[in-house]
Amino acid sequence: MNTLLSVIIPSFNEVGMIHKTSQTISRILEDNGISYELIFVNDGSTDSTWVKIRSETEHNSCIKGINFSRNFGKESAIYAGLFYSSGDCCVVIDCDLQHPPEKIVEMYRLWENGYEIIEGIKHSRGQNESRTHFFAAKCFYKIISRLTDIDMSRASDFKLLDRKAVNALLNIKEKNAFFRALSSWIGFKTTTVEFDVREREIGETKWSTWALVKYAVSSISSFSAAPMQIVSLLGSVMLLISLVLGGIALYQKATGTALEGFTTVIIINLFTGSIIMLSLGIIGYYISKIYDEIQGRPKYIVRGTCGDLKNTPKEPKDIL
Repeated sequence: MNTLLSVIIPSFNEVGMIHKTSQTISRILEDNGISYELIFVNDGSTDSTWVKIRSETEHNSCIKGINFSRNFGKESAIYAGLFYSSGDCCVVIDCDLQHPPEKIVEMYRLWENGYEIIEGIKHSRGQNESRTHFFAAKCFYKIISRLTDIDMSRASDFKLLDRKAVNALLNIKEKNAFFRALSSWIGFKTTTVEFDVREREIGETKWSTWALVKYAVSSISSFSAAPMQIVSLLGSVMLLISLVLGGIALYQKATGTALEGFTTVIIINLFTGSIIMLSLGIIGYYISKIYDEIQGRPKYIVRGTCGDLKNTPKEPKDIL
């Protein structure tokens, strides 16, 4: 039986890598006799990434493209690629080739042997990663692993999923989906493949420290309600402190040693106010996430497509 492998490639301002990525992955899959389709998802790039993708589709019928109306983020690009894919299994890989494409063949062979999800896990994170970035990433994955009970210490978006797993993910309707965690949460027969993160050949990373912080906060809140429990914990701490200070105040009053404690009152008020504001901020963030979900806005909006894609909207306007 001839099976098809779909390779999903989210792309944001990667004009310098589109040709090399398509040529490299195509050559590897063709040399190993694997039928494939490459689906580039242009996530609202501000350079000529979409023009380059269209050019690639004209030279290789196995290459297809999806163009977003604006930048919706990598998670949305992944889900769009999965939705438009027609393969019996799908691989998600970065456009910058920091994920080694030859590992796709190893993943595919494991899938042929019955595995339904093959996770790419990092053996090393690359030589040029700063200590600050490494420490922040380590803390994030330790927190998310503890909150979700899923070991994500070396997790990545680089993975292969069987069609059953893809359909299970697409049936999850939440807008702010966390692909790395959800692809493990859905279950199925899973194994892993180790890889070393390579250095970028062209361009710079799109992940600033602030972008990583926002991604971490969004991911944790979308996959766990644990931060809400901080409010209860802080409330318990305040109750304990209040009982202790109240007992001390009553004792001093009873013994006639009570003194005017203006400084103490100010400190207690500031401490209490800080906890209240922090608690309101956490609650407010979750309320905003709920509001975002119930609005029912789509994960992404497709401006145009190129190549022979399934699920293509009627009369798509393919605008540059």
